[in-house]
Amino acid sequence: MPKLQKEKPKRFLYKKIQYDKEVSQRILVLSGFIFVAFMIIFIRLFYLQVIKHDSYVEKKDDYTSIRQYVSAPRGEIYDCKGRVLAKTVVSHNIVYTSPKNMSQDDYWLYANRIVEVFGLDEEELTERDKKEAYITFKSLLDYDDPEYAANHLLTEKEQQEYLSGAWGTYAETVRYGLLYNRIGDDQMKEMKKTEMKACVIYQRMIANASSGQENVILEDISDTDVAYLVEHKTEFPGFDVDFGGWKREYPYGEALSDVIGSVSTSTEGLPVDYKAYYLQKGYQLNAPVGKSGLEFQYNDILSGIAEESIITYNSKGLAKKEVIREAVKGYDIHLSIDIELQEELDGIIKTTLKEYGGTEKRENFQSLFMIIMDPNDGSVKALSGYHMDLETKEMTYYASGNYNSLINPGSSVKGATVYMGLSEGVIKPGEVIDDKVMNIAGEEFGSFKEHGLVDDIKALSVSSNVYMFNIAIRLAKGTYIPEQPLIVSDVPGTLNLMRQYFTMFGLGNKTGLDVPGEVSGYMSVSSLAGMLLNYSIGQYDMYTPVQMLEYVSTIATDGKMYQPRIMSYVTEVNSEQVVTENPKVLRSVLPEKNKEYLHRVQQGFRHVVSEGNASSALKDMSVEVAGKTGTAEVQEWTTAMFVGYAPFSDPTMAFACAAPTSSINSDEVAANICTTQVVPKIVQKFFELYPQ
Repeated sequence: MPKLQKEKPKRFLYKKIQYDKEVSQRILVLSGFIFVAFMIIFIRLFYLQVIKHDSYVEKKDDYTSIRQYVSAPRGEIYDCKGRVLAKTVVSHNIVYTSPKNMSQDDYWLYANRIVEVFGLDEEELTERDKKEAYITFKSLLDYDDPEYAANHLLTEKEQQEYLSGAWGTYAETVRYGLLYNRIGDDQMKEMKKTEMKACVIYQRMIANASSGQENVILEDISDTDVAYLVEHKTEFPGFDVDFGGWKREYPYGEALSDVIGSVSTSTEGLPVDYKAYYLQKGYQLNAPVGKSGLEFQYNDILSGIAEESIITYNSKGLAKKEVIREAVKGYDIHLSIDIELQEELDGIIKTTLKEYGGTEKRENFQSLFMIIMDPNDGSVKALSGYHMDLETKEMTYYASGNYNSLINPGSSVKGATVYMGLSEGVIKPGEVIDDKVMNIAGEEFGSFKEHGLVDDIKALSVSSNVYMFNIAIRLAKGTYIPEQPLIVSDVPGTLNLMRQYFTMFGLGNKTGLDVPGEVSGYMSVSSLAGMLLNYSIGQYDMYTPVQMLEYVSTIATDGKMYQPRIMSYVTEVNSEQVVTENPKVLRSVLPEKNKEYLHRVQQGFRHVVSEGNASSALKDMSVEVAGKTGTAEVQEWTTAMFVGYAPFSDPTMAFACAAPTSSINSDEVAANICTTQVVPKIVQKFFELYPQ
């Protein structure tokens, strides 16, 4: 028994030691795990707080703030002598950034307060503003009201299609279009003047509320209004004064207005017609942008870089703005236009149309156009046009008609016909043809009067139709037998060949003039053999005045065709440093081997003027003018045309003048209004400004 008592404590002690050792090892392992875990956490925290600090702060800002963009002041547009045609001036605007948690009642309350305190000039509201105000007015009704959101203007079928989703993703666009067309004076009368104005302000306030973007509520406010808003800012939460605002002004008024175009206002933002286009290019909804003309064509150059800010909200839900990128004003563009020449041309065109439009023998004379260019580089110096309402005599400026309206050119294209005949060898230089009436299948075809024996130069001088008819018949390998039908084997093929030659002079295709909206020519489709005769004298296809200008410029420059252009170069703001140029572009050159034939055409054009077949005013000018008249038959009317260049030996100007349906079509046709009233005056002014 005593031995047993001594052995028991030894085994217990051994087990205890083993247990303690195992516990120690486990603690050590656990400590190691804990150490590693803490090291991992430490390294991760170091990575997040030190290495990736800036990145995560940026992400936090993205999640908790809004980026706001405010358009930069727009670059200006100058003429060739540095006179400003479109300028940017300072405009103090009331802007609005929506606080958080605004209700419909809140928006309506402050919209009414803005109208009450600062007012809103109804004359400045567009038709779109008023119609959108009506839709907003009806959107303030209860949802179950039958007139809610102006849906009562939709038919029952349209409402069902709208609610069922049948209009797809464009449902709101379709609905808006239908409502816009149906809102009239009767609907407008449902609103009081103050309600309409408040609805306009309300619409501007909520336009970008969800995106947090700043909206212009009122433009160009007075200093008194600025002071009032600054002093009472707490009464207008979310409203502020933008002292860096701007607006567009056009110092020369109507001159070149539709060519320069226009810019959307700060309250308008992206225009509806171009919203998708500008959004795709990265513009914000509240950005004022070019809507037409050169303002649209060169918008990306003129717009500059928008101011970028971070918007955060304080405990009261009010926006706080931190500018992170200052706005950079847009570049300035310089045009080839001479505004002094432009105003002179505008005055001549307007006065002539006003004096002669709708008068005896000119009862349908309602439009007049002219465009001037340096034929040696394609730079356009001036372009003008007017359209007159024959009943009211109201005049509408329409300089853009030089590139977006089509004209029957008449005999003015005969230079291309003669060049084609000589180049194809169907006539020889100096070949004489008897200009007398031709009888084709019992129908008579002739010139305005019989000219007897004429060669190619004389044919241009007296504008012989018969000479051109013979070129067309020979080109088609036809034979003229008096009183017999004209039989040719391939009318379409011959027309294609003729068009190829006319295209060499720029006729029938867009010229590439740097403006939006230029149209190409109109190609007639008749396959009758007689149409070849019509084509040869400019009575078939139609062209724009600027195409006619390119045609005569190609003749003036010995066959060199330059692309017309209005913008010359771009500079940095307040600097003469040229950023980029719009260089002259030589589009094509007529074959050198046919240069002799082009010289024959040039001589014919000079004889038109020197022999008095254009007008005595042109014949007697001190500068030698060359050109070609045209009178195209348009049913019971004739269109007058005159294209030309000067000086004859070394041209520095080319021009095209068109007067659609400016006279009756009879033996008593009135004088060509271009050669008698327009061209002599503007040629004289041109050489006063640019003497030889």
